[in-house]
Amino acid sequence: MTKPNIHFMRLQNRYFQYIKTGSKRIELRLYDEKRKQIQLNDVIEFENENKEKINTKVIALLHYHNFNDLLADFDINILADQSITKNDLLSDLNRFYSPEQQKQFGVLGIRLKLMD
Repeated sequence: MTKPNIHFMRLQNRYFQYIKTGSKRIELRLYDEKRKQIQLNDVIEFENENKEKINTKVIALLHYHNFNDLLADFDINILADQSITKNDLLSDLNRFYSPEQQKQFGVLGIRLKLMD
């Protein structure tokens, strides 16, 4: 069995905590060159602003044209946390990734499982 690749990603503390507590099970990213390297069973190590780290396993890869389409298919409880709305999440995503970037690259929902 081949050894999984390990990817490193930074996250805002609020989204880091959602993953840590288990509510956020899909990480949302632009499907750029860096994200095209991610495969099933790979490990993603997330780090927040406080240099805290958690490891997750990639259990599914969800390809979409844009974040609006992706968010339409899932409940906020799996995308982030019920303390925020889909509009809040979409606003955050659009600050990081412009509609032009989303159109150029597409977007990726990375289905995660927390590792022990």
